[in-house]
Amino acid sequence: MKHILLLNGPNLNMLGIREPGVYGSLSLQAITDRLTKLAEELHVGLECYQSNHEGDLIDRIHAAYGQKAGILLNPGAFTHYSYAIRDAISAVGIPTVEVHISNIHKREAFRHVSVIAPVAVGQIAGFGANSYELGLRALVQYIDSAEG
Repeated sequence: MKHILLLNGPNLNMLGIREPGVYGSLSLQAITDRLTKLAEELHVGLECYQSNHEGDLIDRIHAAYGQKAGILLNPGAFTHYSYAIRDAISAVGIPTVEVHISNIHKREAFRHVSVIAPVAVGQIAGFGANSYELGLRALVQYIDSAEG
């Protein structure tokens, strides 16, 4: 069985409370519950982790080396400036899909640039909580096609 690491960055623990007009009314737990069910349907294991601390996320990325087939990542605000997370993803070489609940390209100008995108296999943004499900499906398909 393939194993996927789901990482959520800063403030995503506040989903359902934080700006529901932008991020929706589902909690992070509700999203991860839905994603866990989808992972079972796709026959992949899913480990879920959220942190407001950059180093904790980097440690999880490093620990995934040789252990996980892919990473599904919502880096939150780290999207726009964390070269350290970008470098960690690049270092481990694990296929990564970047997801965002909101469409970062339709928001404030500072949100338009992702430093993560150049080392990700793809980015999905703007579909609300469904971005996670679309991202997981895309990641599993990518891994399956890479395996041959």
